[in-house]
Amino acid sequence: MVLADDNLIVREGVRALLGRDAALEVVGLAADYDELVESAVRLRPQVIVTDIRMPPTFQDEGIEAAREIRRHLPGTGVVVLSQYDDPEYAIRLLDDGAAGYAYLLKDRVSDAGLLGRAIREVATGGSMIDPLIVQELVVPARNEGELSAAEEDLLRQVAEGRPVKAIAASAGETPETVNAAIEQLFLDLAKGATAGRQGALRRLRMLHTAILRREEQGETLSRLLPSGLADKLLRDRGAISRTERLVVTVLMSDVRGYSAIAERTDPAVLAGQLNAHRRAMNAAILNAGGTVMQYVGDAVMAVFGAPDPSPEHAEQAIRTACDMHVRQRALDAEWALDGLAPFGLGIGLCTGEVAAALLGSDERVEYTLVGDTVNLAQRMQDLARPAGRTAAAEATVQAGGGAWPWKPLGAQSVKGRSAPVNVYHLEVTR
Repeated sequence: MVLADDNLIVREGVRALLGRDAALEVVGLAADYDELVESAVRLRPQVIVTDIRMPPTFQDEGIEAAREIRRHLPGTGVVVLSQYDDPEYAIRLLDDGAAGYAYLLKDRVSDAGLLGRAIREVATGGSMIDPLIVQELVVPARNEGELSAAEEDLLRQVAEGRPVKAIAASAGETPETVNAAIEQLFLDLAKGATAGRQGALRRLRMLHTAILRREEQGETLSRLLPSGLADKLLRDRGAISRTERLVVTVLMSDVRGYSAIAERTDPAVLAGQLNAHRRAMNAAILNAGGTVMQYVGDAVMAVFGAPDPSPEHAEQAIRTACDMHVRQRALDAEWALDGLAPFGLGIGLCTGEVAAALLGSDERVEYTLVGDTVNLAQRMQDLARPAGRTAAAEATVQAGGGAWPWKPLGAQSVKGRSAPVNVYHLEVTR
């Protein structure tokens, strides 16, 4: 996380509070809008935690900084801390969609469970509004009109910013049915609205509009798609239904001996190590223009040349593999001071043609690469031994140019292939 607050005492207090959770790590601090945006773009945190009002104008720098950061890093979660319990601030924060945003009152920060839950929610694309704010949204309407238990529950979920499809899934209804129920609820409340009740209804309508806007314009983008693909879909909405043939370089990495490490390491400590490992690997991949496809436990899969084609994809992948080893060795050195086990990496590279598409079901889709290139990258990763090695198929060595000190291993038999594959090792020397 990057933590921002212009008050030093508050900033350090929140930092100390977060430090009690082994799964959370503050990697940067900021005291104003410019520092927050610069730190977030440079450090690429999973989450930013920010005050709502900071220099230079002490208006709504936290919200504006969050929007600017999300423009550069769409997958970054945002937790806004504010001393203002007016629901309009929460509504403004969620105006572009609720995914990955949370709004908490500052005087509730001492509740470490609530803050930790908010951070975890936004880190995975979820959202959260302080329960006291939800109460402010719901109670005025509820007190001025008799609602059924089902209507009260629906109103609460709308106030919390839950997507229509999520409400429908939990209720076993279709999104169309739930949307109609929300509209009818608003109409019923509006029939007997008083002046005081109009304000609550207006707030709820704004939340509802924000939810619908997100579902219509960017619901797929909220499903933790790679940022490069999210940008592409914003430019070209038709890309969501197309399958593309691309020549790419696929990178697969794996932590050697991870099962043994997990067996003798406290789970909370191991979670912290995995978090630091993923952040370092993510930075190496993104800095070279790659796309992080997925994390599965200790394994990382990335692609270079997709979703946007790049003529230098092989060189980018090789450079990234070297950087990943260097970054991991630096982490291992830090961990050694605390008596923690190192993560030795094995990385595999393969270059070739793939089919790239959004595959899945109505409930969930993933950006997926299909083809033998993906399978062969996995086999190369298996051959990257001992730890600290990168193994590549011949196509990657040829496409990456002659600037790399490859060591030929000759023709190797790999699982799933009848013919041997020419394999090369690259040791990181810097």
